Amino acid sequence: MPVKSLLSGTPFAFRQRSPHPKQMDKIAMLTEILKQNPTDAFARYGLAMAYSSEGKQEAALTEFSTILQYTPDYVPAYQMSAQELLKAGRADEARERLTAGLAAAARTGNAHAASEMQAMLDDLS
Repeated sequence: MPVKSLLSGTPFAFRQRSPHPKQMDKIAMLTEILKQNPTDAFARYGLAMAYSSEGKQEAALTEFSTILQYTPDYVPAYQMSAQELLKAGRADEARERLTAGLAAAARTGNAHAASEMQAMLDDLS
């Protein structure tokens, strides 16, 4: 039987799905967690990354900044927010974020992140 005749009369309507249904669930879940504990850096980082993957740069940058406000030594937030700033064409702010991130990486002994951020900074020069 041809596919067209198989589909005709079917009770299922073909609906356009949202691009990332699981991502939306993730955003809702992380937002709920943050209502309970706004200083949860891990949850806020997850939310920032979810916004980033959805292309919501400003929302992601807001979340990264909030992480650094509550937890100034959360090194991944410096690196990822610098990447978001670069995507947004804000190279000067990215340099500042990377410089601050290098200081945080030194304080926490995170040599791997420091080398990655230094490479990003070198690429901007």
